[in-house]
Amino acid sequence: MINITIDRKPFAVQEGTTVLEACRRAGVNIPTLCYLEKIQAIGACRVCLVEIEGIKDLVASCVMPVSEEMKIHTSNRRVREARRVVVELLLSEHEGDCKTCDRNEDCELQNIARDLGIRELRYEGAKAYRAQDESTPALVRDSAKCVSCRRCVTVCTQTQSVSALFPQSRGFKTTIGPAFGRGLDTVTCVQCGQCSAVCPVGAISERDQTAEVWAALDDPKKTVVVQTAPAIRAALGECFGMVPGTLVTGKMTTALRRMGFDAVFDTNFSADLTIMEEGTELLTRLKKALVDGEPVALPMFTSCSPGWIQFMEFYYPDMLANLSTCKSPQQMMGALVKTYYAQKLGKSPEDMFMVSVMPCTAKKYEAVRPEMRSSGTWDVDVVLTTRELGRMITEAGIDFVSLEDSDMDAPLGLGSGAADIFANTGGVMEAALRTAYELVTGRELPFDNLHVTPVAGLEGIKEAAITIEGTLPEWRFLEGVTAKVAVAHTLGNARALVEKIRAGEAEYHFVEVMTCPGGCIGGGGQPRITTDAVRQARINAIYAEDEGKKLRKSHNNPQVAQVYAEFLGKPLGHKSHELLHTHYFEKERI
Repeated sequence: MINITIDRKPFAVQEGTTVLEACRRAGVNIPTLCYLEKIQAIGACRVCLVEIEGIKDLVASCVMPVSEEMKIHTSNRRVREARRVVVELLLSEHEGDCKTCDRNEDCELQNIARDLGIRELRYEGAKAYRAQDESTPALVRDSAKCVSCRRCVTVCTQTQSVSALFPQSRGFKTTIGPAFGRGLDTVTCVQCGQCSAVCPVGAISERDQTAEVWAALDDPKKTVVVQTAPAIRAALGECFGMVPGTLVTGKMTTALRRMGFDAVFDTNFSADLTIMEEGTELLTRLKKALVDGEPVALPMFTSCSPGWIQFMEFYYPDMLANLSTCKSPQQMMGALVKTYYAQKLGKSPEDMFMVSVMPCTAKKYEAVRPEMRSSGTWDVDVVLTTRELGRMITEAGIDFVSLEDSDMDAPLGLGSGAADIFANTGGVMEAALRTAYELVTGRELPFDNLHVTPVAGLEGIKEAAITIEGTLPEWRFLEGVTAKVAVAHTLGNARALVEKIRAGEAEYHFVEVMTCPGGCIGGGGQPRITTDAVRQARINAIYAEDEGKKLRKSHNNPQVAQVYAEFLGKPLGHKSHELLHTHYFEKERI
């Protein structure tokens, strides 16, 4: 331990701790713009300056390690004035009208300026060059708002290993973006939105589609249906000042009805449907490999995360056969609403308008993939992020916190606890194992409270092995087989895992990959800014939602059974292949 003094108060901190970390643990708030917890500390923005006795110049606290008997001053006049000048200079070149910016009151630069007492700008500088990029379905960029903090570069390069963004030029002419000033649609951007999730200002954000939804709600000819992803219920409350991890499933349903949606369905339903299709696909592949001796692409990878799908299309096209052919729960729901549910209402697919509320910006891209028209029209018309839904609820004048709870609609509104945990890294794997193990053995998964703890938590790559004993007669070929599974979240971890598999250093039967840190609860469209503490709070809430339900396994969902009986037939049958499955294709990598 190191003994230090912070603002004349003694503290003992672990050796290797930075001044910023030490101060925050001591309850002293030091503002930052470029710093990202556990990812980036480069001292680029200079907003976190502090004074250390014995050092002539002020230092960036995020990169300065503590030392024995260090005396730190965080709020004297010299420090306050220096921080103020740094922020005023940033504001002098920042081209952004706070009154109309979508980040108004959600902008870290604005908040820091307010906290530093900046009421007027003493400097008038040249404005940054404005280049606006609207080339992708999911993200929009405005370079004039960029403060060159490089957070987006770090998360794209280090966390996601995609490297679609990079600093161009030098000095005042520095811009952050794709090489040669090109659009995001010309590089290997997977549209995951982690850049928008960490951007402190409005330089990169999701494409706002709220106007399209309002227009549909105002159109009397449209039957407007909405579905909400599992991760939304543990994060939406943050848009209204509620603490991270507050479950708002019932309030969210009530708000959506008040906004005018004709039906409120739960993506949990189609997550249960995904487990039925994906589990059957996995067991079919294993039977072909173990009984028929046919060459089969193993391990099978999950396919519900569209950023991960694009990543495979760009970087590992030779392994596309390993992806499950299942569409994501979002797209399965869209296909069913435009066919099964439309038929129940006596409507055509064109009469239906399908809105998804997702924690993920890449879902906007997924919805407009050419493969996603199995209903004869776009299966999903508009995708909103959690943040967009929060803005719409506010715009509608709804007092969200005081809303009563209500239930989602039948026949596509019931989901199991297994579907809830799709929101968390490891959740799809656990949900699949709950069903597959019981279908094969006739017994519940032999883990405490059905939780496969080895694949849970925020560790980047997780593994588990389950030996199958005492199978039902039709699954005797799996007797004694040790099923090996793996889970990865973030594309950087996914790359490491795939490289390990390709090199023959690891063998698995089934692999889950989630694009974003922590899974969907840390998606690029969730309320900002998402730290590990916030991710864990959301994860805990999702597990609580699961544990609070009587229905906790996908294969026991009676509404799923009803849809198979009335419409789909059976998992992996002709109708489900037509509506619920697809294939993916190699993309050019620039």
